[in-house]
Amino acid sequence: MSDPFFQPVSGFDLPRFAGVPTFMRLPNVEPDSPRLAEVELGLIGVPWDAGTTNRPGPRHGPRQLRDYSTMVRTLHPVSGINPYAMVNCADLGDVGPNPADLDDSLTRITEFYAGIKAGGIVPMSAGGDHLCSLPILRALAADGPLGMIHFDAHTDLFDSYFGGFRYTHGTPFRRAIEEGLLDPKRVIQIGIRGTMYDGEDIEWGRAQGVTIIPVEAFFERGVQDVMDQARRVVGDRPTYCSFDIDFVDPAYAPGTGTPEIGGPTAFQAQQVIREMAGLNLIGADLVEVSPPFDASGGTAWLGVSLMFELMCVLAPAIAARRGP
Repeated sequence: MSDPFFQPVSGFDLPRFAGVPTFMRLPNVEPDSPRLAEVELGLIGVPWDAGTTNRPGPRHGPRQLRDYSTMVRTLHPVSGINPYAMVNCADLGDVGPNPADLDDSLTRITEFYAGIKAGGIVPMSAGGDHLCSLPILRALAADGPLGMIHFDAHTDLFDSYFGGFRYTHGTPFRRAIEEGLLDPKRVIQIGIRGTMYDGEDIEWGRAQGVTIIPVEAFFERGVQDVMDQARRVVGDRPTYCSFDIDFVDPAYAPGTGTPEIGGPTAFQAQQVIREMAGLNLIGADLVEVSPPFDASGGTAWLGVSLMFELMCVLAPAIAARRGP
């Protein structure tokens, strides 16, 4: 059992609608806290959506995700994993972006995560739009390129928008590959669909060695077969997981900026994460939850439920690397 300090507040001790919300009702550990050195899995908000090209709003995602996460309990119903019993978990607060300066925000986020990496903490991040992943990867890949399992309706491999602007939520993984943060031969993108501008993003990705699984192939082959391939692609080396909520069909996740019909169900989203068990995961993010388009709150509830699923594969990976 991990330190009692790092346990969530139980609904039997304080009603879930009461108290100050933190991710999963965990303790909030500030950057200057002496207990930061004890944290192994840190939940972090990145309330920033300056890379959004259409419907804004994901900057409000972390706050809503925290609120809805008070309903998440401690034990996984299928695997039996209790991540809080395996590793010390805490809410490390939000990265403070600069809403008026995209470049400064990229720097701020990278510096924050560089400190997280230096402290040996594995981050579970909540966006924010998908550009958030780029500065996170800049910090986590400081020692060499990573593999990545990417769940999304879009490749996010576009080169630029609006006359050469290179930093949007549609470009982070092109920049990450160009910067040597990702090994494209160890990157797999699952669930890609929707109308296209010209297909150049897919052509470029495949030319670099990225494995791209359109949603049609996902449905034809099934979760198990696709995720078996994902495991082969990333192997046993350090791997990041990036999960855009628009991977899921908008019938289940309408609260996002760029929804695409014809996507997987909420249950299939749980299944693909569970199939990452045993991989050498060094971090994950859940992005693009947009509260202004989430009238019922169902998208946020799905988002934090998937964050818990991710915690249940991250915690065993941390414990395996740490040893007894």
